[in-house]
Amino acid sequence: MSEETPTVARTNSFMVAIIFIAFALSFFALYQAMVAYVNQNPESGNSLLIMSLTGFALSTYFMLQAQRGAPKLILKPQRVATTILCEKCGFKNVREFQRGDYILKETENCPKCDERMLITSIHREVEKSESED
Repeated sequence: MSEETPTVARTNSFMVAIIFIAFALSFFALYQAMVAYVNQNPESGNSLLIMSLTGFALSTYFMLQAQRGAPKLILKPQRVATTILCEKCGFKNVREFQRGDYILKETENCPKCDERMLITSIHREVEKSESED
């Protein structure tokens, strides 16, 4: 009876405040640009208009990014292998790591000479990607 509730991405209130302030400043710059054009001052009007449009564009971009939420990283568990070696006959076995394994631990008997085998290394197996070929 366990129902999974959908997770709703919440936006950070600090980020919303910054976006709101940027929109407000963009509106103010647009208003000042219109006042500059009315007062026959096109040089400052142009720069204020560019600032206003840039502010609107950045605010819109940040608002869309905040709605998307943080990217989710998916980490695959890495395969750890244990190498077991028989010192008498040289038989080598590589198996998956088991809890309690440590280097120089005596493990099962060797299938060839029936002597105790030792763990000689514990290592992570590196997956070869297609770009390395």
